[in-house]
Amino acid sequence: MTHAPEPESAPPPPASAPAPALASATGSGPRAGGPLPRARLAFRRWRRTRPFWAALWTGLGGFVIFFLPLAPLGKILQIGVGGIAGMAGGVLLMAMALLILLLPGQRHTAGVIAVIAGVASFPLSNLGGLFVGMFLAVLGGAMAVSWMPEKPAARRLRRRRATATATATAATPAPVQEGSAVA
Repeated sequence: MTHAPEPESAPPPPASAPAPALASATGSGPRAGGPLPRARLAFRRWRRTRPFWAALWTGLGGFVIFFLPLAPLGKILQIGVGGIAGMAGGVLLMAMALLILLLPGQRHTAGVIAVIAGVASFPLSNLGGLFVGMFLAVLGGAMAVSWMPEKPAARRLRRRRATATATATAATPAPVQEGSAVA
């Protein structure tokens, strides 16, 4: 008894659909229409229009400075007025973080106040939240002062084109004519 040859299986069709990671990044994948990816993209757009990381570090520094005086008695280095000053400084820093986040136009004032409150927390509140809160507050305040809003894409594109054109014309050597002396 002879067996008939088995038909060869056809090779798999070429993958014409984009990879899932690429599809979700470009917004054309199967999950792109869901509410979660749209909310994430909207949050990303909103976050890029303000000094988000400066507000986050300032708020975390204020949180550490505020809650360290509430620690058990054995972990507190200074009791009494220092505890109250630490809680007031922590609340001030958290308020500055909200101001930085919600009113980016006031970031300079809020950043300077955050740096001053962070440095003032060193003698007033348990070594500035055991140095961690003070470091985070100064870092966030400095980031808030130095943050610049992103320029619109159209301006950047025009500027890149102008720079590329100027670079290309400057890099192109002048044609050498016959009979001219080249130094």
